[in-house]
Amino acid sequence: MMEIIDSHCHLDVEDFDADREAVLADCRAQGVNRIVVPGVCADTWDRLLEVCRQNRGLYPALGLHPYYIRGHRREHLAALEQRLADEPDLVAVGEIGLDFYIDDPARERQTGLFEAQLAAAAAADLPVIVHVRKAHKQVLKSLKRVRLGRGGIIHAYNGSLEQAREYIDLGFKLGFGGMITYERARNLRRLARELPLESIVLETDAPDMSGDICHGRRNSPQYLPHYLAVLAALRDESAKTVAQATRRNTLDVLKLDCPQKNR
Repeated sequence: MMEIIDSHCHLDVEDFDADREAVLADCRAQGVNRIVVPGVCADTWDRLLEVCRQNRGLYPALGLHPYYIRGHRREHLAALEQRLADEPDLVAVGEIGLDFYIDDPARERQTGLFEAQLAAAAAADLPVIVHVRKAHKQVLKSLKRVRLGRGGIIHAYNGSLEQAREYIDLGFKLGFGGMITYERARNLRRLARELPLESIVLETDAPDMSGDICHGRRNSPQYLPHYLAVLAALRDESAKTVAQATRRNTLDVLKLDCPQKNR
């Protein structure tokens, strides 16, 4: 059976409380044995870490998401830095980034928080998981200003080919998931076809960003094999080839095979 890694899934949220164990059992039956679970707000970190401890194959990351910029405080950044020092199972800092699509985005504040978290990741020798909406130029500028030792993943990539090459040169992989299943997503599907396979990782962003298989309903890591099949068809490659490459890419960038991560 092919192993597939979901590099971005919010399996800790309440949407999965009623059937999390059943979802994970179905995932394992389909070869989805490892799932990266990014954090978004300081008050959810404890819950996220507990969910990951209770379920094998879940890998935690912690971060302060730009969508919730109004709720983040200076002390939350200090708390993140302390967690990075204290939590040996963390595989990344994330979900962090810039979101200039939201109303009144507080751009300077977002950028300051993003760059502070990049610096914290660099100090902890961890990669980052980056959320970007309407801000690729600014994110690239920040990544060039605050250099990371280990790169990371640009979640739900939907920039240009030129920007993709810049990210790749900085040591980043690019995440693709359910959105590539829609024929109307022409730019995204072109990116999925044309980018080098060694730069791509698979993700669901569940319970959000539902693909055609669950349109209008909760997204789930159970649907990752379907997203893999669509990606393989777009690239005219075998599902096995794409599964092996995206698995290897995720392991490489997040170091999931390091001894302290094998749980």
